[in-house]
Amino acid sequence: MQLFHFFFFFMLYLATVTTNLLIISVVAFDHRLHSPMYFFLINLALQDLGSVSVIVPKSMINSLMDTRRISYHGCAAQIFLFLSFGVSDFSLLTVMAYDRYVAICHPLHYEMVMNWKYCTEIIILVWVAGLLCGMLHTIGTFSIHFCSNVVNQFFCEIPQLLKLSCSGLNLFETGILVVSFIVGLGCFTFIIVSYAVIFKAVLRISSEQGRQKALSTCIPHLTVVSMLVLSSCFAYLRSLSNTPSYLDFWSTVLYSLLPPLFNPIIYSMRNKNIKHVLSQLWSF
Repeated sequence: MQLFHFFFFFMLYLATVTTNLLIISVVAFDHRLHSPMYFFLINLALQDLGSVSVIVPKSMINSLMDTRRISYHGCAAQIFLFLSFGVSDFSLLTVMAYDRYVAICHPLHYEMVMNWKYCTEIIILVWVAGLLCGMLHTIGTFSIHFCSNVVNQFFCEIPQLLKLSCSGLNLFETGILVVSFIVGLGCFTFIIVSYAVIFKAVLRISSEQGRQKALSTCIPHLTVVSMLVLSSCFAYLRSLSNTPSYLDFWSTVLYSLLPPLFNPIIYSMRNKNIKHVLSQLWSF
């Protein structure tokens, strides 16, 4: 089972790293892709690459060496970095939904609204929000006293660590989780509304081909975001049971490992400009 665990995570990690590095390389080295939309894509790839690299290599090493150990500071670093990348990733997906809304519903105003200055400020804000959220959650989680050092998960995850508290619920971390949930729900609602307006605009397109193209782009975006939100909500808001469950494991895999794999495929690989550059590189 440990070898199966290792190879399963190795294949997921290899596929995720390969696709995201490919996107970063293509956008960075082709001057035709130096525009705000691709600027968002390269940042999304960096965030996805960072989030899986924080948790998967350590888990693979533990499986291969048949050990279960992580240091206290290593656990704190894992939580801080994973949440920083994860929150900035979701924030950027929210921004990208707005970007698609402006591009499809107000194409004549796109270059004026999504200019380089505005996009750079947004990216800085996205990364700062991720770092701030990661720091607050790390402080809140490690301010509690732990009665056990056994974490029933393949990485240090906040819900599993909260189960180890000697004094029950920690008010500070619970408050941060509630605020994070409200903000996350607001972002998810914004994404849903943005795509609803896009769908309404798409249905007015007279060309059947244009309508299918727009829908085939937006529906996969919405599917990945929904999977990320629902699985993370299930993992973080389900009743705290002291009994380890395979359901905990798979819900964590859904929100931590699959979106970084699917994001470059859905947001980038299906883009005709990126596919064109990739085909040129492949021909060499």
